[in-house]
Amino acid sequence: MMMMQYCLDALKHFSTFLLTCCDSDFNHHSRGLPNPKDLAKGTVFTVNEIEALYEMFKSISKAGLIDKEQFQLVLFKTNRKKSLFADRVFDLFDTKHTGILDFETFARAISVFHPKAQNEDKLEFSFKLYDLKHQGFIERQEVYTFGIITGKCLCFNFSDPFLM
Repeated sequence: MMMMQYCLDALKHFSTFLLTCCDSDFNHHSRGLPNPKDLAKGTVFTVNEIEALYEMFKSISKAGLIDKEQFQLVLFKTNRKKSLFADRVFDLFDTKHTGILDFETFARAISVFHPKAQNEDKLEFSFKLYDLKHQGFIERQEVYTFGIITGKCLCFNFSDPFLM
């Protein structure tokens, strides 16, 4: 249970970074953003938050798209070849299974971190994050594996007895 809290804290830190743009008073229309009102209706974001999120997305994307490598580098500040945590978050965001995120996919996925998002959605996301084998349940080994990887990302040193 403690590892789940550490994971949720890491996700909270990640979402704080992304949602800082939503705290700004962003009252101009974004250029190139199709139907911010429609996207806002499909998420918990307001139109102003969608517009601010779009501006942030444009600044970190390449040609309006984010691939897994860029996602890991920009949002998780790591250029390691393999990061289970970043990979899992990206894979959960990539609902179209294309290996890239466009703005609409990104906005819909990131909405789970919004303070107004439903707790059930947050719990479902957290569960999927730990369900490494996509079995619909979480095995002890998955918690152990993910806990060790997440702990390393957060610079924690856990002993095996702590996790077992």
